[in-house]
Amino acid sequence: MNRNDFPILNEKVYGKTLVYLDNAATTQKPQVVIDALSDYYRRINSNIHRGVHCLSQLATNEFEQAREAVRQYIHAASTQEVIFTRGATESINLVAASFGRTYLHAGDEVIVSEMEHHSNIVPWELACEDRGATLKVLPFNDKGELMLRELETLITERTKIVAVAHVSNSLGTVNPIEEVIRIAHSHNVPVLIDGAQAVAHCPVDVQALDCDFYCFSGHKMYAPMGIGVMYGKAQWLNEMQPYQGGGEMIKDVTFEKTTYNELPYKFEAGTPSVGDVIGLRKAIEYIGGIGLANIAAHEQELLAYTTEKLARIDGMRFIGEASHKTGVISFLVGDTHPYDMGVLLDHQGIAVRTGHHCTQPVMTHFGIPGTIRASFALYNTFEEADALVDAVVKAKNMLS
Repeated sequence: MNRNDFPILNEKVYGKTLVYLDNAATTQKPQVVIDALSDYYRRINSNIHRGVHCLSQLATNEFEQAREAVRQYIHAASTQEVIFTRGATESINLVAASFGRTYLHAGDEVIVSEMEHHSNIVPWELACEDRGATLKVLPFNDKGELMLRELETLITERTKIVAVAHVSNSLGTVNPIEEVIRIAHSHNVPVLIDGAQAVAHCPVDVQALDCDFYCFSGHKMYAPMGIGVMYGKAQWLNEMQPYQGGGEMIKDVTFEKTTYNELPYKFEAGTPSVGDVIGLRKAIEYIGGIGLANIAAHEQELLAYTTEKLARIDGMRFIGEASHKTGVISFLVGDTHPYDMGVLLDHQGIAVRTGHHCTQPVMTHFGIPGTIRASFALYNTFEEADALVDAVVKAKNMLS
């Protein structure tokens, strides 16, 4: 990997070279992805699937090649199980709405974990409110690890689905989703996995996992914003009602009745973001060229190195110390407010995220308003880790 593949990393912030450590919020884009977007709009911009002219045929071919690239990337059984959305949030909303309308009834239950991103809480709250169901919560311990023994007691004959993150965006915890799926399936309960923080950092095989739904965003895996994927087993997707109505998701329309299109188009109403889908394919190819195993090894080394150096700072408190983590470090320093620390780090060229990271229940668990979060990607370096540590020390001294 050549850092020059990412033009933005050469930018200056307050006269200092950018150190970008906000990758859990969004990753930067390699030049090949930027070029793919530009190339689409320069050469073959057209609506897809229904056009007989050349540009439409070319765009459709590129679009469906991207779907096949996603299928291979997550090892789905068929491209029919790969649904394009605007991101992980829309993917989860799609499942919550469509699954809810089809399967949830008054008195039923949905289980989510205490560490979920709001995007994997609020859609289920809405579905439960709409259907008269109950939302139940799987807790985590003070290390930031799910209390899996609780899952067996939470599941009842009224439980209709379990929804849990593969990786926590605010704690970095890699959850034992294989065990979550095994427990849920032993009770004939399907499982949705929020994979937004996982797909750029570790291999995902949805067939080996045997998950029923897997949702993720492109922009956290070096692809453009505005594109995401909802994987679902065909058996569920065929039975679920459509999420939205309109073009592409129909086969026949009369004022008396509409017949829905086949998968995956049944869940892809309207004009898709074709250029962004093509950009997602290029991002997948870029990741493949480096190798997920190589990326994971590099990020784990960075995580261990940075954690050890930050731990030497007086007053350092880590939030989330699970035994199995990916490249996310959430921390506080003494009584310093996260926002104040974040502003001072920014003025030293260090981009981190501060606040509750859309996981307010996590912050409530720890009794804190938020954290400072540094998160790594394949292009981050040990020199950048040193720069972060030096900047934290400097900011701490200024604030004290």
